[in-house]
Amino acid sequence: MSQSPELAFSRVALLGKVNHEATRATLMTLEEELLALGVDVIIEARTAEQLEGTQSPCFGLEELGEHADLAVVVGGDGNMLGAARILCESDIAVIGVNRGNLGFLTDLDPDQVMDQLRPVLAGEYLSEYRFLLQAEVIRNGERRDVGRAINEVVLHSDKVAHMIEFEVYVDDHFVYSQRSDGLIVATPTGSTAYSLSGGGPILTPNIAALTLVPMFPHTLSSRPIVVDANCTLHLRPSPDNGPLALSCDGHMRMEVLPEDQVIIHKYAQQLHLIHPKDHSYFKVLRNKLGWGSRLF
Repeated sequence: MSQSPELAFSRVALLGKVNHEATRATLMTLEEELLALGVDVIIEARTAEQLEGTQSPCFGLEELGEHADLAVVVGGDGNMLGAARILCESDIAVIGVNRGNLGFLTDLDPDQVMDQLRPVLAGEYLSEYRFLLQAEVIRNGERRDVGRAINEVVLHSDKVAHMIEFEVYVDDHFVYSQRSDGLIVATPTGSTAYSLSGGGPILTPNIAALTLVPMFPHTLSSRPIVVDANCTLHLRPSPDNGPLALSCDGHMRMEVLPEDQVIIHKYAQQLHLIHPKDHSYFKVLRNKLGWGSRLF
């Protein structure tokens, strides 16, 4: 297949929600029109299962960064999060087509996808990097489990609506002990997700900070705290809790036993996000959260 040297992105990977009819239609349109532009198209292996008759080469999600310089994720924010945790490991830019609900991370309109994507391919785009969190469960002095999150890491009970006790340290400085349903540790990207529902602040993506949001705390004096993103958090559950759980982006779930400790810090790799030239974070907030527009 011939390359298109005039394009900023000439090798594009396509991936999306498996077994979703609207997503399948968007993926087929993208493949057809990108090939017509002379773009080298590859399809993520699981995505290829829903694209009967595709002639494009297929690779696993972990391999996409070796064969493409732009990944187009079709779906909702959940699909973007799942793909991004893997794609951040390679030098590949990522852009999303919104086939979900809110779509804070997926910019492109599926009904105008090529009209919006063509300028991006030609080099008219905004670029930004979002950091991730790494969460580790330490047991008997050794790392037992590890997970990554783009939105948030949550310490919570294994039972529904069950209060737990734990201590929070920031860079070995004791912050507080708390009785609550758990704690949400969110990135700026995740500040508009679960953290927002828990009463946490919205952080613009360029801020190097984390929010610590208690979940239904047992005291009215407990409030969200914003800390430096480069700090290391230590969460020490009380031995009286029983088994707890640690969730990353609501997806990966790790067991936390009474004597375990949890360490959370910034992950070494970042997610490279691409936006159309007219992208505005505050416009996204207004549209998604129903904020008012200008009065004059």
